[in-house]
Amino acid sequence: MLTLHHFSLNPFCRKIRLALSEKKVAFSLRKENVWEGKEKFLALNPIGEVPVLIDDNGSPLSGSSAISEYLDEVYPNPPLFGKSPLEKAETRRLVYWFDQKFDSEVTKNLINEKIIKRIRGQGEPDSLAIRAGHTNIHAHLEYISYLIDRRTWLAGDELSFADIAAAAHISTIDYLGDVPWGKHRSAKDWYARIKSRPSFRPILNDFVPGILPPAQYKNLDF
Repeated sequence: MLTLHHFSLNPFCRKIRLALSEKKVAFSLRKENVWEGKEKFLALNPIGEVPVLIDDNGSPLSGSSAISEYLDEVYPNPPLFGKSPLEKAETRRLVYWFDQKFDSEVTKNLINEKIIKRIRGQGEPDSLAIRAGHTNIHAHLEYISYLIDRRTWLAGDELSFADIAAAAHISTIDYLGDVPWGKHRSAKDWYARIKSRPSFRPILNDFVPGILPPAQYKNLDF
């Protein structure tokens, strides 16, 4: 069985968890507090970041992009990068959008400031960063609405890594109750669809000790 070293509110770990579940691949989870700098974990990934996936042969794979590509090659059904070259290119473009742009403009400003700093004892959150995250998320939700008003899923007709990456990031923000769903109806409808999938159920059961999510976090009819 595969083993995924992860942290529950890390969106890149959530992306891999969702992909594994969509492909119906059995795996176990091992929590890693990467800031502890454990030698055993650093031996798996010298960069010291999660996710790290251990395959059936005991080989470690690190980095959510590399792991995503690996999973789609080794477990090709369903194909989460799409089938045609254009579908694959569009999916990778959107994965990059959420893993880079959304992460730097929203995720880091909210999750890092509100949760990671608290867990690591790094002092008070930066109010300017939090304000920036709250402002920036609107443009991203508008972009999701724009895409989903024209497509069945973000990259086309089928669920793909684009949806999985977007939902992984947004779900961490939703854990804080900081997603302004009321102002972005199409984005909310898209998230309700992906949130209702069986692959999402374990994600919704995650919690950080001492930091409980709002009631609507688990509610499929939010």
